[in-house]
Amino acid sequence: MINDNLVGIGVYTPAEASRLLGVPSRKISRWLKGHEIRGKRYERLWRPQVDIGDDRVYLGFRDLMEMRTAFAFMQAGVSAIMIRKAIEEAKKYVADERPLSTTRFQTDGRSIFLEIGEENDDPQLLDLFKKQYTFKRIVDQSLKGVEFDGIAPARWWPLSKQKKIVLDPKRSFGQPIDMESGVPTAVLASAANTEGLERAARNWFVTPATVKRAVEFEHSLRKVA
Repeated sequence: MINDNLVGIGVYTPAEASRLLGVPSRKISRWLKGHEIRGKRYERLWRPQVDIGDDRVYLGFRDLMEMRTAFAFMQAGVSAIMIRKAIEEAKKYVADERPLSTTRFQTDGRSIFLEIGEENDDPQLLDLFKKQYTFKRIVDQSLKGVEFDGIAPARWWPLSKQKKIVLDPKRSFGQPIDMESGVPTAVLASAANTEGLERAARNWFVTPATVKRAVEFEHSLRKVA
């Protein structure tokens, strides 16, 4: 399905998502497009929100948040195959195409993983639950800074709300922006680099503190392969 209107859902390339999440872009593409290894086909984890019909992978804001949680589980040792099964199973309980990033998954997710584990006897999954608090810690951390509208994530404060930098799919296509002015942090950081902090602030009608926060945020984003 090709999106007729991309406004309000956020748009990110795998490279942009990689900078924001610290997940290698080649993995993001593989997980959302599917791939083959030695003749065996591995289907994508879920269907991305954005499809503009050019056979490339793009993420919407919900994909970004779902990827954040999925990657947290993978870092804890859960396989991509198990994540895909958990998503399919969770859809039945949560009634959402991207259930891992919903508030309901914070409470229902553990039983979903346990149910799948009993069926598949996955040793990695058993490791995940050696300690009772492990599941809650993973989900809470992956959804840290996320503001919800109902059960679904609506915006993300990647540093903290006090830092006033937000990703909101309804503003600037979901790119990181200064909350008050709406100017993308990448624009402010670039201006500071070429014009200096004070002049950049004057030219964009923001405070020097705003420019400084944008510069620090852009520098904090990790570069991954």
